Order: sequence, then C-alpha cells, then structure tokens
Amino acid sequence: MKDSRLKRERGRSGKPLKRRAGSRRELKTIVVFCEGKNTEPDYVGGLKRLPQVQDSTALNIEIHPEQGTPLTLVEMAVGRITEPEVDECWCLFDVEWPQNHPNLNAAVALADANGVQLAISNPCFELWLILHYQDHTRFENTSAVEKASRQLDRRKGKTIDASVYMPLRQAAGRRAAALDRRHAKDGNVFPNNNPSSGMHRFLEAVEGS
Repeated sequence: MKDSRLKRERGRSGKPLKRRAGSRRELKTIVVFCEGKNTEPDYVGGLKRLPQVQDSTALNIEIHPEQGTPLTLVEMAVGRITEPEVDECWCLFDVEWPQNHPNLNAAVALADANGVQLAISNPCFELWLILHYQDHTRFENTSAVEKASRQLDRRKGKTIDASVYMPLRQAAGRRAAALDRRHAKDGNVFPNNNPSSGMHRFLEAVEGS
C-alpha cells in the first residue's frame, strides 16, 4: 500500500488546464501550500520571479496560518483544487526525523484521492537545498540536515536568498531523481526513503520540462 501511494505521489493530476477568456497569455495556475513561513515560500518566490516561469505559470503561495501539518495542508488544497481558475494544487511538506509528522500516510492518501500533488522532502526541505550544491545520500535526522544546509549557503536566519539557488536547481533535480532511483532499487518506500525530495517533480510542473 505504501509503495503504491508513493508512486501516485509522483504522478500529475492529468487535469486539463483551464484558460481564462480574454487573457493575453495562457498561464497554468498552480497553488502551492507550504507548512513553513520562510524557507519554502522564499524558494517558491524565487521560482515565481524567473522570466521563463512568469511567461508560462502563475504561482500562488498559500501558507497555513498556524504552521500546519501535512494533513491540514492537503485539506486546504482539497478545498481549492476544484476552483475553475486553478489548474494544479501542490503541497510542500517534510517528513521530519527522528519523530515523523503525524498522519503522513493519511495526507498522502487524501491527496491521491483528490488530485492534489505532493513534493515531500525527507527529512526536511533543507535536504533539497543541499542537493543544489552536492550529493547527499546518508540517512540523517532533521537537525543534522538543517545544520549542513546553513553551512553551505552561510545563512544565519531562517530565510534564504532564493537567487543563489535558482541557477543550481536543475543540478538539484538530477540529484533528487537519482535518490529516487536508489530508493526504488533498495526497496525503501515512503516514509522510509530518507534522504529524498519530491521537489524535482514540482520543478517539472512549474517549468514544463
């Protein structure tokens, strides 16, 4: 069951793009739901500012008002996915180690049943940031990954300078995809696929690559 859920997480909804009459550009509208107020929104904001993204995709960021859990994020997305102007909903959230977020499998199942797409980072989003600079194949807890990420970009607070990461995002995507292949070969299924990040699939959805 877990294996099949992970495969579904990787897929796109297949939902036909809805176009607004009278619009000069036909933009795909993606609503992105984040559990954190800093790192993930900073990164998505960096994508949003890229000229090639502005020409093809409207990215709308929604942050849970109380730093929600994966399940509450998916519930928010389910409430938006049927809106006529929305083409795709994506939830960005972490697994967290050594203590996982509650109701992870329920969040994945609810997303799968409603066409909500997921970009899950394991143990945390900072793993995705590390992959912009280098490979990372060790099983790690959240605190170790956060520390390693800060050492690489030398940030002192919780926010990131997204412009530093944008030129490196394709390399990060290749490294994340390689981690997926490694886990598949080793039989490591969600949520035991540490380290991993589904952000490379989010990039594909945003940039159409």
